[in-house]
Amino acid sequence: MTANARVGPLDRLEHLEPFARVGARGKALLAESVVRKSLLVTSMVLRKGQPVSGAYFVLSGRLRVFTVAPNGTEATLYFIDRGETCVLALNCLFNDLLYPAWVQAETASTIALIPGRVYRTLFESEPVIQNVTLHALSTLVYRLMAELEQVHFSNHAQRLAQFVLLRAASDGSLHMTQHEVARHLGTTREVIARLLQGFVARGLVWTRRGSISIRDLGALRRVVSAEPR
Repeated sequence: MTANARVGPLDRLEHLEPFARVGARGKALLAESVVRKSLLVTSMVLRKGQPVSGAYFVLSGRLRVFTVAPNGTEATLYFIDRGETCVLALNCLFNDLLYPAWVQAETASTIALIPGRVYRTLFESEPVIQNVTLHALSTLVYRLMAELEQVHFSNHAQRLAQFVLLRAASDGSLHMTQHEVARHLGTTREVIARLLQGFVARGLVWTRRGSISIRDLGALRRVVSAEPR
């Protein structure tokens, strides 16, 4: 579920560093056209095959971009954090394509939607918007290459260990269910459950209902760096 509201004057969009440097005419155009959307957890932002109406910038929270295999298994492509935009949506916007994946709110989030005609106008006249677009593209390429490397050169145990290390809080805890972890890694809950049982037996982590806690940080890191079998 979402709630829409006109952003004025720029509301929180102006707090994102690139937009603070947009010229006066650009800011006026944004103030007249940008729509803010508040998203609940798991709210869908875009669906595969959907036309893209504009550029989405995250004001708060986090969005998840993912694919779905024919058997229903999900796999996370990348996340969009505060201040970032979805380059797949930008590509669709500039090339009149349908969106090729799904986008969902990973947490309660707020986004700013800049209508397509407005974003294209800003891209032509504002160097800062050109830079934002190119940065989004380079960031996406890097993230997708990193994920591709994980898929091709790591086994499931390594990918799980890496995921826990990257997503755990400063106290070493990761508050996610086994089903949620499996969804991100593109596998099944049964696979994650079996791997976690092995991690627990080796003293790498503790598990509780809906959470995983790192017990031996060094050993978990060594799982990631080990030669895949």
